[in-house]
Amino acid sequence: MRAQPWTILLGVGTISAAAPAEAQMYDPRYPVCMQVSTIDGSSIGCGYSTMAQCAASASGRAAQCFANPYFARATKPTHVRPRIFNR
Repeated sequence: MRAQPWTILLGVGTISAAAPAEAQMYDPRYPVCMQVSTIDGSSIGCGYSTMAQCAASASGRAAQCFANPYFARATKPTHVRPRIFNR
């Protein structure tokens, strides 16, 4: 079976007309993010230090605040090795 020239042209036109997807970045320096929904879609911005700061910015908008899943904590978890005492 041979492809018709118009199907190839249609396929190339469809691929070239597709809009590029935008990546949403979670900033690991801030613990709180806000997702804003608009008629064009939604976007995420992580630039808030506290939930209260984010809530104040989200007030009156179609937005919600959430904890940043990629927040890089300043303190490293401490692993305590059990001590073995010789008697």
